[in-house]
Amino acid sequence: MAHVTIESTGSNYAHRISNGVYQLVADEPARLGGQDAGMAPFDLYLASLAACTAITLRMYAEKKGWELGEFNAELTSSRDEAGKLQVHRILSATGALTDEQWERLLDVATRTPVTKVMGEGATITSEHRALKS
Repeated sequence: MAHVTIESTGSNYAHRISNGVYQLVADEPARLGGQDAGMAPFDLYLASLAACTAITLRMYAEKKGWELGEFNAELTSSRDEAGKLQVHRILSATGALTDEQWERLLDVATRTPVTKVMGEGATITSEHRALKS
């Protein structure tokens, strides 16, 4: 399974995130008191879903022998009247795919690993551990 760590940069809300190999910075935009040094947490949430969607659909298309070409996913989030998060994906590709192929890809998109977890929810637990100096 996945494992990441996050540590403060000493620069307001900016934090370094690492999986032990790759690093990125998360921050809040200036309008929310951050320094806009990286993507905000909900941007990262959408990025995770977009990455899983793109990779899963590419794998599926390759397995089927379909030429996906350049793939693009545009994700937006909003809240409905009850406050529940709504995420909308717009998917496109330069490959010459039929309507039936797109119908199948859209169906597969509903079942990517990250899509399923985000839709089902996850059990999240927390504990405290003293930092070592």
